[in-house]
Amino acid sequence: MNFTRNLQTNLSKNVWTKTILLFVFFFAFAKGNAQILEPVKWTSKIEKKGNNAVLIFDGTIEKDWHMYSQFTPDGGPLALEITFKNQKGNYELVGKAKEGKTRTAFNDVFGVDETFFEGKAHIEQEIKIINPNLKTVDVDFDFQVCKEVCINSSKKFSIAVPSTFKMDEVPVVTEAKADETKVEGLAVDTVKKEEIAQPKVEKTDETAQEEIPAPAPSRSLWSIFFIAFLSGFAALLTPCVFPMIPMTVSFFTKQSKSRAKGIRNAIIYGFSIIAIYVILGLIVTKIFGADALNALSTDVWFNLIFFVILVVFATSFLGAFEIMLPNSWANKADQQADKGGLIGILFMALALAIVSFSCTGPIVGTLLVEAASNGGIAPIVGMLGFSLALALPFMLFAMFPGWLNSLPKSGGWLNTVKVVLGFLELALAFKFLSNADLVLQLHFLEREVFIAIWIAIFGAMTLYLFGKITLPHDSPTNHISVGRLYLGLLTFVFTMYLIPGLWGAPLKLISAFPPPPQYSESPFGVGGSGNGAVSSESIKGLPEGAELGPHGIMVFHDYEDGLAYAKEINKPIMLDFTGYACVNCRKMENNVWSEPAILPILKNDVVLISLYVDDKRELPKEEQFTTASGDKIITVGDKWTDFMISKYKTNTQPLYVITDLEGKNMNTSKPTISYVNADEYLHWLKEGISNFK
Repeated sequence: MNFTRNLQTNLSKNVWTKTILLFVFFFAFAKGNAQILEPVKWTSKIEKKGNNAVLIFDGTIEKDWHMYSQFTPDGGPLALEITFKNQKGNYELVGKAKEGKTRTAFNDVFGVDETFFEGKAHIEQEIKIINPNLKTVDVDFDFQVCKEVCINSSKKFSIAVPSTFKMDEVPVVTEAKADETKVEGLAVDTVKKEEIAQPKVEKTDETAQEEIPAPAPSRSLWSIFFIAFLSGFAALLTPCVFPMIPMTVSFFTKQSKSRAKGIRNAIIYGFSIIAIYVILGLIVTKIFGADALNALSTDVWFNLIFFVILVVFATSFLGAFEIMLPNSWANKADQQADKGGLIGILFMALALAIVSFSCTGPIVGTLLVEAASNGGIAPIVGMLGFSLALALPFMLFAMFPGWLNSLPKSGGWLNTVKVVLGFLELALAFKFLSNADLVLQLHFLEREVFIAIWIAIFGAMTLYLFGKITLPHDSPTNHISVGRLYLGLLTFVFTMYLIPGLWGAPLKLISAFPPPPQYSESPFGVGGSGNGAVSSESIKGLPEGAELGPHGIMVFHDYEDGLAYAKEINKPIMLDFTGYACVNCRKMENNVWSEPAILPILKNDVVLISLYVDDKRELPKEEQFTTASGDKIITVGDKWTDFMISKYKTNTQPLYVITDLEGKNMNTSKPTISYVNADEYLHWLKEGISNFK
């Protein structure tokens, strides 16, 4: 108290002290607002194209962030929405907005393939101007950008249309006359205005001339290469390829005049194999293009067609029939190979690819589609990995022919490898069928059905490996090898692991394959012991406004309802600012909230209030309002976003806050917390609850 009184006395006498204190408050306020993130910086312009115009939008995305495309399917993160505000009577859209380079990857949280921009976003929309007096084109972007947290943002463009923009004029480019940026629920007071750029006048603004950084190389290219390499090794152990190794190596060593020439020819042969498959990957990429492949990977019909193709491949591997290319192709390749020289060696490699197609074709087809879903050069990388594994043995055994004696003899085990690949192809086929079902939301192949199918497939594979089932091309045997026994035991363990998934177990080892837990007949698990959520109508005894959320935690979705209940039972509140399309929110719920040390705390020691910032339901008219900064709060999501930003000075999700019954933060070291590991989250929880008590 004395310190406060003395401070007040000194402040009243010392103007300089007041000034210093003012600066302290200013920097404290600036620090509090530093968490308002804007990871995408936009520019826009308009260009002439014949009788039409093209609107061009370029966004620079900060490192490690990614922004979702307008082609991200329903059921996943929030897709980019483009709204043309003043279109009626002024201009017509010519086709759909085109996008620059994007990447598509499977999201194991939502169970869909998401498409997104990295590094930069480029979008073009062609329009036909029908109002000669049109002054501006007004466009709104609503989009989601994520890293460890997610942000729902919007961007308003008002692009000036020059008076000289006519059919008989030279192309004119104009920059956006006025751009106004708005983060969901937060007004930005400053409006950026730029003069219309005249033709042949170079910009002097250094910032405007900076090149947009290229997207960072996809880390998944390495995983594609590794998976493709393993697939090539598996193809090597099939009856179509393995017997060719000693035959081909013997040919090079016997037909060559010297050992050195034999090694050289074998190396050329190996590189020819690599070239054939890499060229195949290049052709696929060139014919379809990265954007088309990305679109195909999320297309319903494409997934259905590939499901059928994989079932056919699997049936062939299991021994029902052989898939072969025309014999005339192999004969022509053999004729060319007989000519000798470099051309002859190249055609020998081509003959191998044709003859072994019944074994390698299904694997190559699967790899190309999986790689194509990643876009870019992924098909080429996939074929490089596959062909390298296929070619290496031919080169190595030619260099060291003595190693041939260590090779196991051809026999029934080769067909076993082929059959095992057939089972794996069949299991993978249902992933593509599941993709189509998820996109259409038909609920034909829900989580329990998918898991049951996999249990049947891998159970049958276990019986096959143990010799209890035989297939058409199997050799008769009185015993199984030790390797086959171990593989059978591994498959048996995996099958047993799958079984609890029928009753709601999360099955984290295969989370990328089955539909998500909420896409099931029993989202809460059979017998009420699983994950997911149950509607309040089906649960008796819940307080008004509450329902059971992830892992059976009671949750409120309205702040006032949750606050009233917390006051009634005198427990601290845990605010969870989240989003329906927030990937990392789901990861926290699935991987952190489910921890044995954390789940009881969330169920028993706090009142959980989850507020969805992307809830698009409109508020009742009497609850809609305009903030002091001019933002219109229309939807439920707007309301919670405004609450989050005004109260906690951030716009990121997930965001967790523990408060008392008056709204005061209970954590001192970290008032709020976001995407963290289980240990840090547990410590934060315990600190907040302890301070409340």
